Amino acid sequence: MNIVFVGDVVGACGRRALREQIGLLRERYAPHFLIVNGENAAAGKGITRAIAKELFSLGVHAITMGNHTWDQKELLDWIDDEPRLVRPANYPDGTPGVGVTMLHQGTYTLAVMNVMGRTFMQPIDCPFRTFEQQIASLPRVPI
Repeated sequence: MNIVFVGDVVGACGRRALREQIGLLRERYAPHFLIVNGENAAAGKGITRAIAKELFSLGVHAITMGNHTWDQKELLDWIDDEPRLVRPANYPDGTPGVGVTMLHQGTYTLAVMNVMGRTFMQPIDCPFRTFEQQIASLPRVPI
């Protein structure tokens, strides 16, 4: 399985660079899954629904978020309807959206999990404990 992960697509210039280079990434790596970090896609401050749609239209399979997840308040209106948008799993229980999503492509299944560290960040649940809990709860796929 080939996975391409593009970190921190920032603002219009980052989205333009992704649009311009996505063909090369596909040609060079033939990814089964393409994942991008989009927490800064709206001028460095979160993501909007229109920007998420733009990224998905490029063939992005999932968008991860981080400490700027909630910078665009409109996200609260649609995050629960978009399981391909993955906010940090170590946000408190009851936080809108998902911290883990399952992607399927042909015979491949991929769990995309997002946990956020705590160094220089606001207090948040332990990423290591959250990771272990989330991994333990994933469905087992036969090999």
